[in-house]
Amino acid sequence: MRIITLLALSLMLCAHPVMGQFSVSVDTITVRSARVPTPVEQTGRNISVIQPLDLEQAPYTSLDELFQYIPGIEVQSRNAFGSQGDITMRGSTFSQVLVLIDGMRLNDPLTGHFNHAIPVATAEIERVEVLRGAAAAIYGADAVGGVINVITKGYQATAGDYTQIAGQMNYGDNSLVMGRQGFAVQKKNSFFSGGFNLTQSLGESIPERTVNGSTLEGFDNYFDIKTVGVQAGGNLNNGWRFKIRTAYDHRDFSARYFYTVSPFDKSTETTGTWWNQLVVDKVGQISNTQINLAHKRNTDVFVFSPDFASTNEHVTLLSNLNVNHHWRSSKVWAFNIGGQLDRRSIESNDRGDHQDWHVGAYGMAVWSPNTQWTITGSARVDYDENYDLEFTPQLNLAYQVLPNLNLRGSAGRSIRAANYTERYVSFNLTNLTPGRNLGNPDLLAEQSWSEELGFDLDLTPNITWKGTGFLRQSSSLIDYVETNESRIPNNQNLQDGANYFFAQNISDVVTKGFETELWLSHIIDNRRRVRGSIGYTYLNTSNDEDIVSVYISSHARHLLTTQWTLNAGGLDFSVNGLYKVRNNRLAEAIDAELTEQYSLWNVRAAHDLTQNIGIQLQIHNVFDAEYQDILGAPMPGRWVMAGLWFDIR
Repeated sequence: MRIITLLALSLMLCAHPVMGQFSVSVDTITVRSARVPTPVEQTGRNISVIQPLDLEQAPYTSLDELFQYIPGIEVQSRNAFGSQGDITMRGSTFSQVLVLIDGMRLNDPLTGHFNHAIPVATAEIERVEVLRGAAAAIYGADAVGGVINVITKGYQATAGDYTQIAGQMNYGDNSLVMGRQGFAVQKKNSFFSGGFNLTQSLGESIPERTVNGSTLEGFDNYFDIKTVGVQAGGNLNNGWRFKIRTAYDHRDFSARYFYTVSPFDKSTETTGTWWNQLVVDKVGQISNTQINLAHKRNTDVFVFSPDFASTNEHVTLLSNLNVNHHWRSSKVWAFNIGGQLDRRSIESNDRGDHQDWHVGAYGMAVWSPNTQWTITGSARVDYDENYDLEFTPQLNLAYQVLPNLNLRGSAGRSIRAANYTERYVSFNLTNLTPGRNLGNPDLLAEQSWSEELGFDLDLTPNITWKGTGFLRQSSSLIDYVETNESRIPNNQNLQDGANYFFAQNISDVVTKGFETELWLSHIIDNRRRVRGSIGYTYLNTSNDEDIVSVYISSHARHLLTTQWTLNAGGLDFSVNGLYKVRNNRLAEAIDAELTEQYSLWNVRAAHDLTQNIGIQLQIHNVFDAEYQDILGAPMPGRWVMAGLWFDIR
């Protein structure tokens, strides 16, 4: 019934009568994720842009939760409100989506589970660009299923002076306190801005229960999440400009059953991410040169249980230098070249101390012989101490058949290297208990070829319909497979005859599917506006060896998402929802079930008290659905929160 409601509501909103002026279509936006600034319709790719209004008005509690209602993105959360979530696209594993901040990679060297912990306060974001499908020829390893580029304000400072202080503060069930605040000041050719997010709660109480004659203690699913950042920038001499930014993200949360289904699991986890970035660039009429330096330091303290010694502590570092130059030689040709140098390292009590260097070089050519055709070719060479030398090419085509119909296609190669967890997890532990994950230092890099064909059709000036079919052939895919210790090399710390989830390269994995989306953005009159989307993704993943592994079968087979916002005078009403069908799984040891399907709805209503201040009410999980995204990790039920918003300029 709820899936019918989801479809009906979305179709009714799409069918809203067209009258008055209309807003600008997202296809006219110039995207930065293409390296060469290019209108969306000329990239040959399926790209979506999350605008500032969506960040201000959508009913979400964290950035990764906002992502899961964007067509084509699946977020497998271990708790709502941003504690932890795995981002997947087009059937990828969570390590095969590349997350960027202003074009610089955020993906953590320790584990892909931390890629969602984006050290950017909501108030700092200018917009978010979502590129679906392979992009390794542009950005290197990990860009297999897609790329999410979070672009912060001030990245391209606009002319004029202004001052803004804005934010919101909410209080809700289970002693929830949630706030998002920010400020921005610009004078002549310089700016200074910043913001912070705060989300903390005692969490829902999970009651004590008896499973197979044993008692599982109850616990509070608490979380405490803080993100703060500041940035400044301005003009230098001879047309050069700079931007410097620093940010810190802190998370402390109950992690029970996040990673295991053991009845002994009483996990807690505390992470901290320090991000520093310097951008220096020069923008000319036909060229742009950019030097981008970023450094990330991540700490993780994981306690499996206070009943016995089980603390894992890790410090990972990622330093990254990128130099990029693009220019237009004529109306027909545009080019881009660049290079990347980075170093990553880890200090860990259970994985050991390791470090790796990486260097990459890439080039791109864009050919637009007329107003209809755009052909983009890209190629990249990477050398890494982990996976040696890799070459990744890519070809994108866009053809404007009619003024309202654009055809696009893409084919390319992508890679992903094993992270430190996949290579070394549990290596320093003695007498490892059965059922634990075990790393493999001999893992090869994953390799994939991806192809896609799609179209963008403007049904009206306000409504765009998109469709894309895609295919990915992967070899040496990294996943954990249940393996007896007798078949595991270097098994000196394992128990005789026991089974472990051993990291391995799985060959000949094929992922195929299609995604379709409907986007609407319509201004009815000067007081009323409606905008939103509905998207459906079908996925099928198979391998010839018929190996049942942890991650390649975890994605949804059917995923339907929708989100809508209606602005009517002083009232804003937003709703988002999803319906997911995936493989059913059971964990008898803790009496947990990953049901085959579930639906989820969130709503937000806000009313203006004055031009600058208003009140709001938000309900998470309106229908109080019982569900899990990760087996064993219960997600919150209905959660009500209310508060104030303000925007002073």
